[in-house]
Amino acid sequence: MSRPTVRQLEYLSAVGEHLSFHRAADACHVSQPGLSAQFRELETTLGVRLFERDRRRVIATAVGEALLPRARAILAAVDELVEAARGLAQPLTGTIRLGVIPTVAPFVLPRVLPDVRTRYPALRLLLREEQTATSLALLNAGRLDVVLLALEADLGDVATLPLFEDPFVLTMPVDHPLTRRRLITEADLEEQEVLLLDDGHCLRDQALAVCDRAGVHEFGDVRATSLGTLVQMVASGLGVTLLPAMALPVETERQTQLAYRRFVSPEPHRTIGLAWRRGSARAAEFHLLAKVLSSCAPAARPRSHR
Repeated sequence: MSRPTVRQLEYLSAVGEHLSFHRAADACHVSQPGLSAQFRELETTLGVRLFERDRRRVIATAVGEALLPRARAILAAVDELVEAARGLAQPLTGTIRLGVIPTVAPFVLPRVLPDVRTRYPALRLLLREEQTATSLALLNAGRLDVVLLALEADLGDVATLPLFEDPFVLTMPVDHPLTRRRLITEADLEEQEVLLLDDGHCLRDQALAVCDRAGVHEFGDVRATSLGTLVQMVASGLGVTLLPAMALPVETERQTQLAYRRFVSPEPHRTIGLAWRRGSARAAEFHLLAKVLSSCAPAARPRSHR
């Protein structure tokens, strides 16, 4: 039985991504005639038409749409085989494609990347910052190897490894009545105007769960697209918010109008961890990487500011 080559599957994936034979050829560093010839051979081997194309556009057929994810999964498995062989010879070498969610990336990566480079100089980390749903889709499609995220989100059928807990901290204007307390309870959120991130951020869902337990609803339709914007809104007196402890040193560094308080124990928190495809040949390497990432755990109980 005749089989497609790995190169032909790479061309299929590239055409599916760019919807242009010219751009796909550029991405694959081959001539367009060469790519087109290999593509025609692939269609002949499979006995199907994968794309409709003319001078103006390229459109995937129903068969092409169905086969693209399978082709990408095969390519991911081939890449994983190569990286696994390297990893068995020497762990954490070669390339690892690491996804990170936006409410973790700016607070963990600057601290951990120098340590990773020092400990594993032969490792090349390719980083991609995306929200949880997109990161998981890329992981399952074989376009990411592992993702650093909050484990409370709906992750589907993936392997996970908890790294550390990241407590939520009530952040408020310096003249807010709750600043008179050393520690607060979830019940103290009642009657507060709580500001949250926009839809799509898993941190929003986790903070919203805390609010729901306290019987609190978020403040109207006022939502932020980033933690930085959320902090600015609180500093302007629009309400209070729940920030992850790891974000405080960065987001509140120059905010003299803000104060924050920790919750009484047990503190509401999110769990930061790694997720990867079940059965990944690089699982042992991800456990090694986890040891470095765990060094970024927030302090057990930093002092309450102002």
